[in-house]
Amino acid sequence: MDEASVLLSLADRMLWIAALVAAPVLLASLAIGLVIGLVQAATSVNEQTLTFVPKLAAVAFVLVVFGASMMALVNDFMLDIFAEIARMGG
Repeated sequence: MDEASVLLSLADRMLWIAALVAAPVLLASLAIGLVIGLVQAATSVNEQTLTFVPKLAAVAFVLVVFGASMMALVNDFMLDIFAEIARMGG
């Protein structure tokens, strides 16, 4: 395989890994925001700061639960990139 195809393959993997790492945090924040928005619409309470604390708690919970696997995914990709740099340089 030539270097251009390897770099494009790494770029493709980088985009997928970025999406996989960001998805749990974004989905949790989206779900909490949707639930709080529905409650605010039903009760006519329109307070902007009401959504901040539940979203913060949900994001913190997701990072505690999935943080290790997210970092392992990034670490594995980083090791693959370093190995590929060493292979191309040598």
